Amino acid sequence: MSDDHAHSIIDAPCDQRASLLTADQVVELAEPHRRQLLAYCYRFLGAASEAEDAVQETMLRAWRGADGFAGRSSIRTWIYRIATNVCLDMAKSPQRRALPMDLAAPGTLGDRPPNLATLPAEAWVGPIATELVADDPAEAAVLRESIGLAFLAAAQELPPRQRVVVLLRDVLSWSAAECADVLNTSEASVNGALARGRRRLAEAGPPTPPADPNEARVLKEYVAAFEAYDVDLLVALLADDAVFSMPPYQLWLQGAVSVEQWWRGPGDVCRDSRALITSANGRAAAAVYHPAGAGRWEPFALHVLEVVDERIAAITHFMGPGVFAEFGLPPLLSDEKC
Repeated sequence: MSDDHAHSIIDAPCDQRASLLTADQVVELAEPHRRQLLAYCYRFLGAASEAEDAVQETMLRAWRGADGFAGRSSIRTWIYRIATNVCLDMAKSPQRRALPMDLAAPGTLGDRPPNLATLPAEAWVGPIATELVADDPAEAAVLRESIGLAFLAAAQELPPRQRVVVLLRDVLSWSAAECADVLNTSEASVNGALARGRRRLAEAGPPTPPADPNEARVLKEYVAAFEAYDVDLLVALLADDAVFSMPPYQLWLQGAVSVEQWWRGPGDVCRDSRALITSANGRAAAAVYHPAGAGRWEPFALHVLEVVDERIAAITHFMGPGVFAEFGLPPLLSDEKC
């Protein structure tokens, strides 16, 4: 769209703006909102791949329904209304994504093999590459709480329309009037849903702690210790009450002692791994590759760390090669790349 044409649309009376736009131009106006839409859909749906699908469907509906953009509301309100309806359509399944800690008490390790029962992928909250939702570290820090795994899991417990209200009002700082416009409801209804949503989120647990300024250093130390598979060094990095989980397995562990037992037991299969430093959900992360023959390593798990007071408070392993593809990580490491 040329600058002259854009100015002619902006200067036109509100009720005439839509008639000056083609479907392609409406989508072009919506395009700058794509990154924010992806973050919004991800918070609502709890999975990066579903959020990507939702944004694609949003843009398709915007193109098909460009005639419905009457110009009385902003392009932002209009495109978020479409995205919200897409997300609500996708949320009709009774399945709610969660983390292992939401489903059962912590497991224990003893003489018997651990219970490694699994649930399907759609049962779990999934990670997202930080760079997909934040342009730079400063923006990632701002988004940290609202894209954290714990917040996502708690948000999944809210009824869908209540979830929309909390995300628009408390995360995106929209007014009650703007939120009511998106949901085609009253401001009183929005305020009531917001109060109920806030109560439920408060019951889910304390807010996410701020980013630890030493997070990058802790991540480097973790990667070095993990590649060396030095369990003593790994344990020294943990908080005493550290939490360890690895969807799709339902098992989760609490406490540095239990995590150490895992690393010295079943976790020993990770010996001789290689890792790449990355970032997920605004947090330190390591992509771990397992040995696959001489000089080759294959994707195994993405480790997302929660660092608090220079100690690792939580480690979440997201298993399988699918997440590596979502993060744009190499499908294979070799001696030449390590």
